[in-house]
Amino acid sequence: MKLAIVHDYLNQMGGAELVLMELHELFPDAPIYTSIYAPDLVDPAFRRMDIRTSFMQRLPLVHTHHQVFIALFPFAFESLDLREFDVVISISSGWAKNVLTRPETCHICYCLTPMRFGWSSGDYTPGERLGGWQRALLAPLLSGLRVWDATGSNRVDYFAAISNTVAHRIRKFYRRESTIIYPPVSTRRYVPDPPSTDGDDYFLVVGRLIPYKRVDLAVGACNRLRAPLKIIGDGRDRARLQAMAGPTVEFLGRVDDSTKRRHLQRCKAFLFPGEEDFGIAPVEAMAAGRPVVAYGAGGVLDTVVDGVTGTLFWKRTPEALAAALEQARSRRWDSDAIIGHAARFSVQTFHSQLKEFVEAKVAEHRLTFSAPPK
Repeated sequence: MKLAIVHDYLNQMGGAELVLMELHELFPDAPIYTSIYAPDLVDPAFRRMDIRTSFMQRLPLVHTHHQVFIALFPFAFESLDLREFDVVISISSGWAKNVLTRPETCHICYCLTPMRFGWSSGDYTPGERLGGWQRALLAPLLSGLRVWDATGSNRVDYFAAISNTVAHRIRKFYRRESTIIYPPVSTRRYVPDPPSTDGDDYFLVVGRLIPYKRVDLAVGACNRLRAPLKIIGDGRDRARLQAMAGPTVEFLGRVDDSTKRRHLQRCKAFLFPGEEDFGIAPVEAMAAGRPVVAYGAGGVLDTVVDGVTGTLFWKRTPEALAAALEQARSRRWDSDAIIGHAARFSVQTFHSQLKEFVEAKVAEHRLTFSAPPK
């Protein structure tokens, strides 16, 4: 059985790329097909893998400004030649699932989300500060991409979703059912020994500093409470966030893994003010025994138990987050219980569930093509 993996693009490190690395652990002989690949911008482990790119790899500036080439991605993925493979597994938040395969090829999509900038553009474009002419050009382009994306979803034989929220979107936009398999989180590496009970007197944010992450809510809430806040990460929204930050907010930039782990283990609580399809960082914080204060939408509804492993707030305002922070700060948390809950999302669980899912669906697909005609 020849198997290939297809991924949207490899020019940054995020949750999708961590999933890809674990999927390759399961299927180490599988080549990885993608639109573009920038070795210097991703984990060095990818250099040991068989990575095959599309024609977009030869375009100037595409590794650092791939968003400019949005109209070319459909052509890039439809140009990939996957005819030699019996099984194709796509990891997709936009493009990869729309590849072309032979009818007898079993195509399984591990869907991170339906194309978020197409189907949920209203949640993302306001923070990007686009000009009027840019919005005018973007509207018809996104309309066309939605049609292409919905049509392309029919090329997938079986869907797996990373959360209940994503499963709902798949049902809404594609009219397809899916099986929920939570993404892998390296929970064991964050477990403190011994577990921390109270934490130090600061809140923590970890992630890329881009508008839709809503780190501005965390800054605003901690300004309001005069509470210490440490922010790990960098991105194009950093200058705006620093301009609005008060004296209790500290920007640490990018840090190494040991520094990140130490801060996760010692913080009073981890803040997650944005809406994500799953959200690996909150699970990492819980694996370190720390409660999570999160906006009650998206993947945290699967991962955070309100009042047990964290506190959810329901209005996306600094005032609502500030009230949740005061609750979290005054509560005594059971770090052992939080760590135990995080273990449900371990790498080992992901490996066993995804392997079982792939084997079952490949067998089901083979029966479809081996059954005699009626």
